[in-house]
Amino acid sequence: MTIIPYAPRWDFGVAALLDASMGPGRYARTAERLREGNQQIDAYCFLMLTEEGDLRASISFWPLLIGPTFGLLLGPLAVRPIDQGKGYGQNLMVHALSVIDADTDCPIILVGDLPYYQRAGFQVAPADIRLPGPVDPKRLLLRSPVSGGVPLEGLVRPAPMREAP
Repeated sequence: MTIIPYAPRWDFGVAALLDASMGPGRYARTAERLREGNQQIDAYCFLMLTEEGDLRASISFWPLLIGPTFGLLLGPLAVRPIDQGKGYGQNLMVHALSVIDADTDCPIILVGDLPYYQRAGFQVAPADIRLPGPVDPKRLLLRSPVSGGVPLEGLVRPAPMREAP
């Protein structure tokens, strides 16, 4: 497998991958509210392809504010259903996080399963962090900055005009 940077020419393929792996119900999820009207940070988005150039997985990151603090939303991370459980998603996430870590030291949040994301340094977010809609508090996960930063609290909201630091 090969990891490449996202490019707009892959939009149709990524949309099909998201449909196959997550279904249409993804549009109703609270995390989608943070993507509406927002612009993904292309420099942090990646695709995983076979040697033949077939799309197998994708990951994207979006700018947001956690209270007054700039951060990122991870997601969606999608892997073709037939390829799930092969480590593609973990490999793609580790790659993307290493690029982000080399560029910035900001918090990253997502809504997902702790056992899966814990391997990449995520933990359950403090109760003081709130999303703009319902979410199981055990599924709101945070990867804190290495530097520690300021304590995070407040409403999470899109930051569509903000570039990554």
